[in-house]
Amino acid sequence: MSFWRKIRISLSVGLAVAIVFSICSFAKTSEKIRSDVLRLHVIANSDSAVDQNLKIRVRDFILEEGKDIFDGSVNVENAVKKIEPKIPALENSAKDFIKNSGVDYDVKITLSNEYFTTRTYESVTLPAGRYLALRVVIGSGEGHNWWCVMFPPMCVPAADKKDEIENVFSSDEIRLVESKPKYEPRFKVIEIYESIKESIYDKTK
Repeated sequence: MSFWRKIRISLSVGLAVAIVFSICSFAKTSEKIRSDVLRLHVIANSDSAVDQNLKIRVRDFILEEGKDIFDGSVNVENAVKKIEPKIPALENSAKDFIKNSGVDYDVKITLSNEYFTTRTYESVTLPAGRYLALRVVIGSGEGHNWWCVMFPPMCVPAADKKDEIENVFSSDEIRLVESKPKYEPRFKVIEIYESIKESIYDKTK
């Protein structure tokens, strides 16, 4: 084997190792982000203009309620402990809100572990995978959904998103969520990997 061929092979192996290490590091940080976040997932009754508008108003109502519930929470475990016992009251309040809006829809609010694709909310991107979410289903739940991050309270009214992120996420997590998927191919790699895991999960249910 020639000297230059050995050099090319060594460089190729080194590059492959660096890529694998980079993806593994990205995957590890992604997993940490998923464990540090509580998402809000609001699903409309249908895709009609009226139902989609109601979805947005219910979203705003839930976020306003959550502002007080999560006050002082320092991590997602603490946030979940605070909101879990309040879900029945929150659900009843949401039902009253919907009824006062002039429609007769039921609403179900639960904490559930859900799969999300890579999603960007304003300047924050969350990698694909399973997250704990406060799931709000309006009526038959057959319409388009809306999501956000309930904890850290990035979309809660009056929240300082930058401060909230810095209070909960590590520096590695902050760098990842502030990356742009368009320029960060590892988001796609993670999404492919997580979608494969999800298909296996679905088959074993």
